[in-house]
Amino acid sequence: MRNVRFVGLDVHAESIAVAVAEPDGEVRSLGQIANEPEAVRRLIKKLGAARRLQAAYEAGPTGYVLQRQLSALGVRCEVIAPSLIPVKSGDRVKTDKRDAMKLARCLRAGDLTPVWVPDEAHEALRDLVRARLSAKRDQLRARQRLNKLLLRHGHRVAVGTTAWGSEHMRRLGYLRFENLALQEVERAGERLVRLEQALERVVAATPAAQRALIEALQSLRGVAKVTAITLVAEIGTFTRFAHARQLMGYSGAVPSEHSSGPRTRRGHITKCGNAHVRRVLIEAAWAYRHRPAVGPTLRRRQEAQSEAVKAIAWQAQHRLHARYRHLRARGKVHQQVVTAIGRELLGFIWAIAQQTERQHPQVQPLRQPAA
Repeated sequence: MRNVRFVGLDVHAESIAVAVAEPDGEVRSLGQIANEPEAVRRLIKKLGAARRLQAAYEAGPTGYVLQRQLSALGVRCEVIAPSLIPVKSGDRVKTDKRDAMKLARCLRAGDLTPVWVPDEAHEALRDLVRARLSAKRDQLRARQRLNKLLLRHGHRVAVGTTAWGSEHMRRLGYLRFENLALQEVERAGERLVRLEQALERVVAATPAAQRALIEALQSLRGVAKVTAITLVAEIGTFTRFAHARQLMGYSGAVPSEHSSGPRTRRGHITKCGNAHVRRVLIEAAWAYRHRPAVGPTLRRRQEAQSEAVKAIAWQAQHRLHARYRHLRARGKVHQQVVTAIGRELLGFIWAIAQQTERQHPQVQPLRQPAA
């Protein structure tokens, strides 16, 4: 671009290293500034007209605050995927200054891959979904610790009692041992319930387009409400993917490849993508080991859906179950088969999302529920 200055930013909690790539080819460091709004505003004023600036920094723990501030100032700013930044094999020196200069140089060359930046409300939904996941994992760990404590005291789950059901918890309350572990399990369960209730309120306050997409995705077997919300929260707008294969690559569930000449060699999945999307996909894919069927629960989820969405969901059951049986017959282990099924399931998810988003073209930002 002519007359555009490319700004590379190496962002940390307290400081930002700044470098500029000039249109004539010069790349120079401008030193460091404090990671504060006023310092950023002064920097942009010093660099010149905001419409002639293009900035970039790596995605990381500092989030999207700087990107939103620069966008408000009129500067086009991209958040870059760190794993996709070009790296020289012989480069053994890494400093904040060099990182900022490399970002500015690569931004000018067009070698950087930006990530999708959600708006603040969408990011809040994503944070809530991930908080629920953390609470669920805390609950599982608390239950495991209590199980080990019970085993040391010679206690086991009674025959005919569901583990962690109401009868099981009632029996645990009568046991005579230090019950701090039991209280920890109960607190973890209460926290999980609060987060799920908050998630219900947030989803109820979303625009009709997002709610329609969440409900449509639940037409697929294995995709219940939490899974559908996770997909929408992590992926955002599905129409930004021109093809289903692009969405599969975004999940990191595609095989790696190292081919040269006549030799073609594919390996394990890349995992270069959204780990949360990949996790819920693999969990949902296990449902397709069963024969195609529409049970009462799935039928209720499909009641309000169009015939086109139901047809895609039914086609997914036949296709993915047949694929599962075929791969198992070839001797593939369960984990590999389910990973392959999850990758193909993304294609049907993309098709339903395209169908739904065409019916609701005006996708508005998510709204926060009233306090």
